[in-house]
Amino acid sequence: MSEFKRRKFLQSTAAVAAGAAAGPFIWVKDANAQWRGAPEKGAKLRVLRWSRFVQGDIDRYMVNVKAFQDKYGIEVRVDNEGWEDVRPKAAVAANTGAGPDIILSTNDDANLYPEKLVDVTDVCTYLGAKYGGFYPVCDPYLRPDGKKWIGVPLGVAGVAMVYRESHMKAAGFDSFPKDTDGFLKLCKALKEKGTPPGFALGNATGDGNTWCYWLLWAFGGKLVDANNKVVVDSPETLKALEYARELYGTFAPGTLSWLDPNNNKAFLDGQISLTNNGISIYYAAKNSQDPKVKEMAADINHSNMPVGPIGRPAEFQLFFNQMIFKYTKYPNAAKEFLRFMMEAEQMDPWVQAAIGYVTPALKYYEKNPIWTVDPKHTPYRNSMINMVPSGYAGRMGYASAGALSDFIVVNMIAEAASGSKTPKEAAERAQKRAERYYKV
Repeated sequence: MSEFKRRKFLQSTAAVAAGAAAGPFIWVKDANAQWRGAPEKGAKLRVLRWSRFVQGDIDRYMVNVKAFQDKYGIEVRVDNEGWEDVRPKAAVAANTGAGPDIILSTNDDANLYPEKLVDVTDVCTYLGAKYGGFYPVCDPYLRPDGKKWIGVPLGVAGVAMVYRESHMKAAGFDSFPKDTDGFLKLCKALKEKGTPPGFALGNATGDGNTWCYWLLWAFGGKLVDANNKVVVDSPETLKALEYARELYGTFAPGTLSWLDPNNNKAFLDGQISLTNNGISIYYAAKNSQDPKVKEMAADINHSNMPVGPIGRPAEFQLFFNQMIFKYTKYPNAAKEFLRFMMEAEQMDPWVQAAIGYVTPALKYYEKNPIWTVDPKHTPYRNSMINMVPSGYAGRMGYASAGALSDFIVVNMIAEAASGSKTPKEAAERAQKRAERYYKV
């Protein structure tokens, strides 16, 4: 990027942070896009959200929270937990009828207790009409009946391939492979050069699920068909598992126990040169106090997940929902909070501050300059476009949410890849586990 462009971007970011308009005021004639919500008098809100992986995320989020408090005089308490911890706390809140008013959780958690959530169709209709609509993949997560919204989509923690450019070229590749055949060849070459890849095979909510579901889908496998019949024990799945076994042979040691933080640490420590991750590894390198790690940032690059034999992108991304629970005393204030946080004046500077760690669910935010100011950011702009819902190819609901939270696909890939089970045994076990959720 030229020095002139860099200066202009930094100037615009500073202006946003100072409170200048983050984007043009959008006015649409559609009456559904004119918001008239009003918070209850004396309202107080408690928000539980996942902990940041990028510091700019939480810093700007809290600036936006303060702006909401200043505007409405509503006290907002924000608690942060690891996303593996948010999920059980959300379930407890739903079952006991007590807890935070708003919970930002992951994937299809809302489908575990839809009857416990406030109908937010009015908020989503307004936001969708004003900002170009939500991406279609949001519907199965938060509008499973095709009508009522049970949560407000926030976006996804986009996941892409993260790699060392110099290591890729030393392995004999000028560019990152676009298909699974080339990807396997690259991994083998990296292993031979002593700069192996590494992908989480533990129960990692983000990194484990995202690459394992991608691998299954890339070869045409799926957990269920369109009728919610479990079909994971299939020839397509076996091809994916055979591929996984060959791929695993190139991995750095220890990946069977890796959780979400492990591949970040291994990459920044120089133990691996290729993994799947959000933009947080690049961000951490750029802002590191260690000169060697900071220098690594220039060598880091990103690519969308390779396309498999099915011939189209089929990525799984970590989806973020925003749920309001029916036990709240202040549903209108909670709706207004989510509406306020999703408006361009708040969302645009938040996306920039988090350097694109979250790809927003509304199409309007494709225009945010964060995606083009640095070409290494651009693959993450496509995260929601390339995304397939976790319940594919069936309907989302209790079964899909339960199967995902039980890491059935991750465990199947880990068993077959490591050799603890044959691909057929791993697929058969996954079939039986999934059938417990998808009861006929």
